[in-house]
Amino acid sequence: MNLNELRDNEGSRYRKKRLGRGIGSGKGKTSGKGVKGQKAREGVSLNGFEGGQLPLYRRMPKRGFKNIFRKEFAPVNLGKLDRAIADGKLKADATVTETALREAGLVGTGKYVGIRLLAGGELTHGVNIEVAGASAAAIAAVEKVGGSVKVTAPKAEAAASDA
Repeated sequence: MNLNELRDNEGSRYRKKRLGRGIGSGKGKTSGKGVKGQKAREGVSLNGFEGGQLPLYRRMPKRGFKNIFRKEFAPVNLGKLDRAIADGKLKADATVTETALREAGLVGTGKYVGIRLLAGGELTHGVNIEVAGASAAAIAAVEKVGGSVKVTAPKAEAAASDA
């Protein structure tokens, strides 16, 4: 088989029906949009509109509270941290900071204020860690292996307290 013989599978591409191309096409004149009115016009988006009836999203009960000012922390489990040290991405003898964790690829991109250490997995290396938050179980697990955890204020909080 040569490159010039490559073809799509039969039926994998569907040819779009051409609208408004005469009465014999089956989609001529009004192009399947009925007659006049708002919905026959171009650029109409009526998502959630139910013809004057109270829309479903307004009929449903609202519950709870969503804090738009909440601080989002990037989770890092102890098992992931241990694997990064074993792979040589982090040094066990140096203090592991948030910048070191980001450079090692343990934290994804996102609107994170800081990093929170969680107790998922096993830690075999005694390391000194400096993060914005840590669970009590994670702190206990790190101290059990001979390391230490220093919890610092998250960046957004630190910037707000300076002002």
